[in-house]
Amino acid sequence: MILELRKSELLAAALPHVVFDGWSQACFEKAIEDLGMDRSIALAIAPGGAVDLAVAFHEAGDQKMRRDYANAITDGMKVRAKVTLAVRLRLEAGADKEIVRRGSSLFALPNHAAQGAKLIWGTADEIWNALGDTSDDVNWYTKRVILSAVYASTVLFWLGDDSLNSESTWEFLDRRIENVMHIEVFKSRIKANEPLNAMMSGPLRILEKLKRPVVRGDLPGGAPKPRV
Repeated sequence: MILELRKSELLAAALPHVVFDGWSQACFEKAIEDLGMDRSIALAIAPGGAVDLAVAFHEAGDQKMRRDYANAITDGMKVRAKVTLAVRLRLEAGADKEIVRRGSSLFALPNHAAQGAKLIWGTADEIWNALGDTSDDVNWYTKRVILSAVYASTVLFWLGDDSLNSESTWEFLDRRIENVMHIEVFKSRIKANEPLNAMMSGPLRILEKLKRPVVRGDLPGGAPKPRV
């Protein structure tokens, strides 16, 4: 608990420097200096330096989304609307675009890409958990794969959006969710029609492969398999 509190202090001290220095060693050193923290303590808290702080910033956004969603009125809302709300709350949780942009640049680097994929997967998992998802079969994977893609593309759009109150981003998000819903409706109609289902069995298998990872132990990025 004490280490987590000290990490929060270190993260807060780093944020003003991220805009200018990115999530870099210079940013980390300045945060230490601002706090007057012993460097050995800082390294014990965040062995990976600024990268560890960038991870902490992202995970803090996930937790804020969970709190905000828990406080939202969602009774009577359809799953689609709940997912849209949760994604929007998650974007608003990291409202400083420049800090998020710096993080996106960091986790796009080859040596940090796996960590970035893990964070996006974690966000998708947190959103579904916030919605009370109880699936424990292949749907557990497909829901998170699809949402990971929706979230990642929406973040990139949001970073370049200069519309009032990010209205263009919310419209973009609605379109992405709509696309996913159309795929599910299309599949359900085909599967309900036996002749058409037989004819489309091949394309449907291809569609599934496009939407879910190969289930082979743990997923890339460290996401565990659900218990079936």
